[in-house]
Amino acid sequence: MSVLIENPAACEIRSVIRFLNARKVKPIEIYRQICEVYGQNAMSDSMVRRWVRQFNEGRSEVHDEERSGRPSLVTEELVHAIDDKIRENRRFTISALAMEFPQISRSLIHEIVTEKLKFRKLCRRWVPKILTEQHKTKRMGSALQFLTRYDEGGEEFLTQIVTGDETWVSYDTPESKRQSMEWRHTSSPAKVKPKQILTPRKMMCTVFWDWKGILLIDFLPRGQTIKADAYCETLRKLRRAIQNKRRGLLSKGVVFLHDNARPHTANVTKNLLQGFGWDVFDHPPYSPDLAPSDFHLFLHLKSFLGGQHFNNDEELKENVSNWLKTQAANFYEEGIQKLVPRYDICLQNFGSYVEK
Repeated sequence: MSVLIENPAACEIRSVIRFLNARKVKPIEIYRQICEVYGQNAMSDSMVRRWVRQFNEGRSEVHDEERSGRPSLVTEELVHAIDDKIRENRRFTISALAMEFPQISRSLIHEIVTEKLKFRKLCRRWVPKILTEQHKTKRMGSALQFLTRYDEGGEEFLTQIVTGDETWVSYDTPESKRQSMEWRHTSSPAKVKPKQILTPRKMMCTVFWDWKGILLIDFLPRGQTIKADAYCETLRKLRRAIQNKRRGLLSKGVVFLHDNARPHTANVTKNLLQGFGWDVFDHPPYSPDLAPSDFHLFLHLKSFLGGQHFNNDEELKENVSNWLKTQAANFYEEGIQKLVPRYDICLQNFGSYVEK
């Protein structure tokens, strides 16, 4: 079993990226190899892609540009000492560390912890379900299937993916705790807000999309939920939309990705998709972290709806539809491309959930 190289210099990782990129290794494979050698926190997938772009554009320097200023108080011995203290007690606060190292400021300690040592303070996460070994095995199987298809087809495979899901949209959506944050002085009186109860006035919105953008938006009458017959009718609309908006995709072959909700896996739905001749990708159960609509599209949609109020069905549908249709072109492409590192991490984690 290989031993991870801890706390590598940034220039070392950049040199690895430059070397592998010169060997025509794909960015996702570069990221995977870096994780294997240096650990998953060494550099993010997006940062790897950014350095690949810079090297492709002609950059050859792997070191940071020189900066003027006073000599740094940060020494290798100090970094190792702070690292040892944190490993002794993972719940150390910055204030507690400052008392252990009174010769340096709290801001410098925070810089060492977050930038030099790459630590992040994380709490336990809510997960959809405690996965059994059977669930993890199925997730690993799906991840291996996806990555194999991607390795064979590359970016062309991603352009064939059509995905979608349903979500509730409400007349009144409370703003999130993060949205209510504001800059205030420490002496300012604390603001409070009551806990809001979700309004019963809501509609189910079904959205289908691909790497180019929205294909179909469909709303059910207020209060109704999706059933197999209604879902099949929506799929027929989707097929017509693909035919009109993505010329050649039906003949090239649609890779259809939706979750395993009951209306999606009903026999009538399976028969319809089989008649379409679509390649239905096997989505593992309890896996919203592998569903682009959940981890990307709806996450941003709910953020947009936070704190808003709508008076009627038409106003709600118009605002939701306008937001979906006016996102930048690369917004949807980014959502599809995120599937590659997510499935890769899922496989590396032996089927466990992928963090946000």
